[in-house]
Amino acid sequence: MRVARVFPRKTTATPDDALSFCGPPEDREYDIDKVEVSVTWKEDIDLAYDLANQWFKHAEVLVGGPAMGDPGGDFVPGQYVKKGYVMTSRGCPNKCWFCDVPKREGGIRELPVTEGYNLLDSNILACSEGHIRKVFAMLKQQDERPVLTGGLEAARLDDWRVNMLWDIRPKVMYFAYDTPDDLEPLVEAGRKLRVADFTRSHCYCYVLIGFPKDTREEAQKRLLDAWKAGFMPYAMLWQGKERSTDKEWQRFQRTWCRPAATRAHVKSELCDI
Repeated sequence: MRVARVFPRKTTATPDDALSFCGPPEDREYDIDKVEVSVTWKEDIDLAYDLANQWFKHAEVLVGGPAMGDPGGDFVPGQYVKKGYVMTSRGCPNKCWFCDVPKREGGIRELPVTEGYNLLDSNILACSEGHIRKVFAMLKQQDERPVLTGGLEAARLDDWRVNMLWDIRPKVMYFAYDTPDDLEPLVEAGRKLRVADFTRSHCYCYVLIGFPKDTREEAQKRLLDAWKAGFMPYAMLWQGKERSTDKEWQRFQRTWCRPAATRAHVKSELCDI
């Protein structure tokens, strides 16, 4: 069966094969049997249904994806993200107030390990030791240096997990600083990673900003604290039910998600780069 996958917007992770499309169909015939419209962000839901109506004349259409509450099944390389990206688990055992992952996908579900170098798992360090070792063995065999994009939970970074990271030498790995309780584990994780010869160029940290009652002064302090802990902070703007339209928060985020701009902030605030 020839299944076309349609995406409301193009990103760096969007598949680029012949049956992957962004936007409405062109005025031509398509050799397809089915259309799946994949929606990642909730603000794209209306657009997704509009696209579904336009593609319906070519084949049966289904609308799904994370924004639709789809818990996901086994990961198929190249299906909804470009080849090279890989997911080996779904869900998360934590129940953070701001995160939809455990609500949508439940606790940790370990999936069959497929090939890829850019790991998207929401909380790979929460998986079993056997699964982690299998995943890291796969990453070590890839032609590209591993990139751990999905997020690493600092509180779970014990010595054997540090050793596993040291063994695969990721090009970049992302940790997270979302709540006040995350800071102490983040500082300890930074210490362990420095001992293992990782530098700030390898260690990034998503820092949640712009949530209810947050201020830019408090957000900047958290971003600087992540820097002090040994990480390159990367501001993640809280979205709530929809993407934030607050222009000031959007402007603030943009100045804290590029390393060059971040270094300028740090030099101004801490005189420490």
